[in-house]
Amino acid sequence: MKKIVTGLQMKALDQYTISDMGVPSLVLMERAALAAVCELEKGFDLSHVLVICGSGNNGADGIAMARILSLRGIKIDIYMAGKMESFTEETRVQWKIAENYGVVHVNNFEPDEYTTIVDAVFGVGLSRDITGKYVELIERINNSKAPVLSVDIPSGIDAASGQVRGIAVKAAKTVTFAYGKAGLYLYPGAFYAGDVIVKDIGIYEQKESEENEIYALEIKDMERLPKRTQDGNKGTFGKVLIIAGSHNMSGAAYFSAKACLLGGAGMVMIFTEESNRIILQQQFPEAMLTTYRKEEDRQAVLTALEGACRWSDVQVAGPGLGKSEISYWIIEHLLKTPSDKPLILDADGINIVSEDVNMLVKGKRLCILTPHMGEMSRLSGIGIEELKADPITRLKDFREKCPENITIVMKDARTLTACSGSNKRFYLNLTGNSGMATAGSGDTLTGIIASLLAQGLDQDEAAAMGVWLHGLAGDLAKKKKGERSMMASDILEAIPEAFMETIGGSYDDKEAR
Repeated sequence: MKKIVTGLQMKALDQYTISDMGVPSLVLMERAALAAVCELEKGFDLSHVLVICGSGNNGADGIAMARILSLRGIKIDIYMAGKMESFTEETRVQWKIAENYGVVHVNNFEPDEYTTIVDAVFGVGLSRDITGKYVELIERINNSKAPVLSVDIPSGIDAASGQVRGIAVKAAKTVTFAYGKAGLYLYPGAFYAGDVIVKDIGIYEQKESEENEIYALEIKDMERLPKRTQDGNKGTFGKVLIIAGSHNMSGAAYFSAKACLLGGAGMVMIFTEESNRIILQQQFPEAMLTTYRKEEDRQAVLTALEGACRWSDVQVAGPGLGKSEISYWIIEHLLKTPSDKPLILDADGINIVSEDVNMLVKGKRLCILTPHMGEMSRLSGIGIEELKADPITRLKDFREKCPENITIVMKDARTLTACSGSNKRFYLNLTGNSGMATAGSGDTLTGIIASLLAQGLDQDEAAAMGVWLHGLAGDLAKKKKGERSMMASDILEAIPEAFMETIGGSYDDKEAR
């Protein structure tokens, strides 16, 4: 598991290392420059390098890089884009050292004369849109033929949200220090960052984790997956009730239920409308079925539902459920009835709750919500564009209005999981690809999360690990089908391989992309 930070968090960590731990800022800067040069020497043509610097400490890193490269005999030019009167103390020192060593600096440049460009103009502290001469500068960088290495973050990308501050450098690689920055992984920042390399330069956090910290799971975290006991039976590995599908709409129920069994649950029961019985029995005979008829009264439907709920260890409600009167009965009953069994609300389950969010407040159940951006917008009352512009902040704001028993999985190109309880951490998922933006993919994710819950993981771990495994299955499916032609059934077929990859530990997310 790796920690991810925003720009403000990184500045606090940096200051903590300098002020509290006593590590001089110039020492950290030298280590950063050496680390960035090391990456520059991997795959970049260093015949003639241009380092473009700002007046802040990001520019000071660039100046130090230029000096190191120059002393190694590499033809190097510095272009100072910032004003000298705006130099930080560290930038003044680095500029003087570079002058002492005779590092060449130029007052103008022709981008195509260079084989590589280093972008060290703006760092993680950027808090306003780029204007004026810097717009033209970044346009010149982006229009050049030379590949770009960005220092810490591409100039113009917001370190917290990944949004473009007016204009941004398009890098081939970004070398960032100490921790990955959220803006490098959230879109559109991820598009501009290229390959992201995190380098250790001696900044460590000594304090215990606090709320609102962000983490990304890695394959080694899958060691926490529940172990399979050799003397277990189908009841040992959990019984999942999936309340899904509406009249003549069985697909979502199928995808959720099959993913659940493929994820390791022992038994699955589908609670659905009677018209789906025959197709589900033929399509997926491994699942048990309990059905109701659309003309039945409230008491009959809820009596059947209560029997199925008593049988189960975990309950899922919403995939393909529709918004009929019966659907409202079901969701209301699940949230109002006291139970110690976890509940996952997806799709129409969320859409129904979004009409009365107080249903979540009144309910005492452990609950996981899995909204995509449209459903999250309806649930929170926040527009999709606003959600996408700063997803971590918007999800944090909404979570604060929810009871502590709620875990939220906000699905997007970079899915965010907001944990329940008191720790309030986030998980930012880095597996998956655009081929997963296909009908049935979300239903499959719901089934995987339910299976992990049934096997004994707590709701936060089940949610975050389920998202990671779902993305891994998508990456494996991409290798066989490509992103354009992938379907949810391809993700289903890749689930067993995804679990096998966690055993072998051979998964490489960059290779998958």
